[in-house]
Amino acid sequence: MLISAKLAPTFDYAALEEFWRAADELGFHAIWDYDHFYGLADSTTPTLEGWTTLAAMAAVTHQARVGCMVTSVTYRHPAMLAKMAITVDHICGGRLDFGVGAGWHEAEHRAYGIEFPNPGSRVAMLDEALTVIRRLWTEESVSFAGRFFTLDDAHCQPKAVQRPHPPIVIGGGQPKMLRVIARHANEWNWTDIGSLEGWLEASSRLDEACDEIGRDPREIRRSVQLFLFPGQPDQIDVQIDRLPEYEKLGCQHVVLSFYQPPSIELLERCANLD
Repeated sequence: MLISAKLAPTFDYAALEEFWRAADELGFHAIWDYDHFYGLADSTTPTLEGWTTLAAMAAVTHQARVGCMVTSVTYRHPAMLAKMAITVDHICGGRLDFGVGAGWHEAEHRAYGIEFPNPGSRVAMLDEALTVIRRLWTEESVSFAGRFFTLDDAHCQPKAVQRPHPPIVIGGGQPKMLRVIARHANEWNWTDIGSLEGWLEASSRLDEACDEIGRDPREIRRSVQLFLFPGQPDQIDVQIDRLPEYEKLGCQHVVLSFYQPPSIELLERCANLD
């Protein structure tokens, strides 16, 4: 099982850089941040912007893959997002994993004046945006007239270091989202809510969605995001003890999301779980 580490950009830059460098040196598969403008529990929590933070992460690491888990499709036009992703892929020398989802943080949208459509529309927006982004990444020019987005002879140069494009990681688990994941994703990520059964059920529904469109479900890596609270050693132990169970169910990648910067000892322990 691949082991990755995540820390939200809600801490001082020096603490973030120390975490990235340590995780990179310890050999984690990937290092992640998140794409929000607020703290998730408290809107007043100081929060650095996710993609500019990711560009910095790409520059100071050397071997781990990097990404946002995950970008809301509602925050940026897909052509802009496609260009941002390509830029980060060049900064890191081809180590970007492109994490994306339909978005959920309504308060952020309302506060910033960003439209927050209903869930079905956001999923449809994600499907259309990924169609546009993949075309921009692989075609010389793109014209497109859709329900949400319009492009007229749009160019996206240079292309990514990775070919045909950076791996697409999509978070979500509802039926409509799983159909989008089946069409577009190289990896599916599920945010753990304390239920192994929930992960397994969603993974099985993803298999069915792949069968519906004729895609081999084995082409999509299965992953889970687990939350760790470094100030609660017992909670850390419980979460770590669940990893073998996830692996038995077919989970291939775990993202350990730290709610506070971990000690080097805890980070070393997690790096050696595989």
